[in-house]
Amino acid sequence: MREPDVERIRALNDHARQNFTGCRVAITAGIAALGHDAVYAVFDLVKAYDDFTPDNDPYGEHDFGSLYLGEHQIFWKFDYFDLDYTMHSPNPADDTVTARVLTVMLAAEY
Repeated sequence: MREPDVERIRALNDHARQNFTGCRVAITAGIAALGHDAVYAVFDLVKAYDDFTPDNDPYGEHDFGSLYLGEHQIFWKFDYFDLDYTMHSPNPADDTVTARVLTVMLAAEY
C-alpha cells in the first residue's frame, strides 16, 4: 500500500476548509438549530481554525478540529469519498479521484 502524501492532503484540506471550495459542506441538525446567524459564525470559526497540534492532528492532515461558539462545542471533520460518494477515496491526496466532505456538528452529535 502506498504511503499517503500528507503534505498534499493537508494543503487540500486547508484550502477546502478555509474557502469552502473543493468540498461539500454538511451541517448537522444541531448546528442548523442554532439559527442562521450562529451557523455563519460557526462557518467563520471553521474557516479561521488553525489550532493544530500533535495531540489533535496526529497524522498532520488537518482533517479535524474542535472549537467553541459560546457554550457550544463544535467539531468539524473531513471524510474522503470516491467521486460517486459510494466508498472511500482511493487516494485522498489526488483531488481528481476524491470528493471531500466537510461535516460541521455539535460535539454532542459526534
